[in-house]
Amino acid sequence: MVHAALAPAQNSVQKLEEVQHQPLHDVRTPFETATFGMGCFWGCDSLFGATKGVLRTRVGYAGGTTDDPKYKSLGDHTEVIAIDYDPKKITYMDLLKLFWNNHEYGITRRMKRQYTSLILYHNEEQREIAEASLAHEQVQRAPEKIITEVLQAGPFYPAENYHQKYRLQGHADLAKSIGLTSDLLLTSHVAARLNGYLIGVGGLEQFESEAGLLGLSKEHVQYVREYVIQNEGGGIFC
Repeated sequence: MVHAALAPAQNSVQKLEEVQHQPLHDVRTPFETATFGMGCFWGCDSLFGATKGVLRTRVGYAGGTTDDPKYKSLGDHTEVIAIDYDPKKITYMDLLKLFWNNHEYGITRRMKRQYTSLILYHNEEQREIAEASLAHEQVQRAPEKIITEVLQAGPFYPAENYHQKYRLQGHADLAKSIGLTSDLLLTSHVAARLNGYLIGVGGLEQFESEAGLLGLSKEHVQYVREYVIQNEGGGIFC
């Protein structure tokens, strides 16, 4: 269980909003999109956000027919994460491996529609890979019955702002200091990365290898590094 906000240590950076830097929000790398439902979307937002090859993440509602779903009125939609990724650095199959192994509520236990296990494919290649992957997982997990659905992606409705980059927003000074706006909650590269690193996803070695590429100041790196060390190896769930 990971909680949204952890109190900064005594020696953590003060007045982060005054730090001069140029955070890397916009990454114009050719990308493909994967969309998954894995239970509560806060945890998988952090998981994929700090995964190598992932460019952006956004959480929302999809898979149903209800118009304009909201968190308190989802209708027949499911909580999902949309992942923009660089296919030259990570494959759709790699993402599926993370999908299968990181469900909050499992893939063999029937849940209410909000938290169901769901793969929404965006093209025929993704459909074929997803169905083959599901068949393989079913063999591995027999005699339990996998309840994951594989459906064609339809409309995606972004979740309310307070759900986006939930872990990062728990560090209000850091979020403010990188210029995080409501629009950037959905599109920022550095926000996606920090949203994972702050709860230990990716680990210290990976964070330090790319910290200099994220447009962070030394003070920011020091601040985030403390949380990576503190939380590495912990849970990613809500």
